[in-house]
Amino acid sequence: MRLLAAIALLLGLAAPAHAHRGHASLAVVEIDAKSGAVNVTHHLQAHDVEPALVDIAPDAQPSLDDEDAFKALVAYVGQRFRIAGVRLAPAGQRLDGDTVVLRYIGLLKSKPKQLLISGALFGETWDDHSTQVNIRIVGRGAGITRSLNFGAHDPEKPIALPGS
Repeated sequence: MRLLAAIALLLGLAAPAHAHRGHASLAVVEIDAKSGAVNVTHHLQAHDVEPALVDIAPDAQPSLDDEDAFKALVAYVGQRFRIAGVRLAPAGQRLDGDTVVLRYIGLLKSKPKQLLISGALFGETWDDHSTQVNIRIVGRGAGITRSLNFGAHDPEKPIALPGS
């Protein structure tokens, strides 16, 4: 009976370690077909981001409560996540429970048939980090979403736009 209790206790202690096996984020790119306006919203997990702040903002506290660390995170994501030919500018951020939401806006100069996206994030901290990028055209090709997946060290990738 004691052996069963000991096994149950060990399994109970090990469960949280198995609950979070990878590090991931989501980026949603919405493009207005008429105006070319680009809205990028990143959904990052705070428990993945805070350890990464050691590498992103080494002179700040590795906490989302630290203003300098949070500013460095906004700048880091803005530098690492890129859409070729689009200048993305920060347009707001918030903490939503355990989720960090960062928003950037930009403008397409033309109506390309494809985009070239750089989406690898947090490779300095997490070798297994992945970023899913969902791209959607608003006002044309409604209901069609294209997706890309980036590993922590992946190069930029092209993607055909919905409706093209």
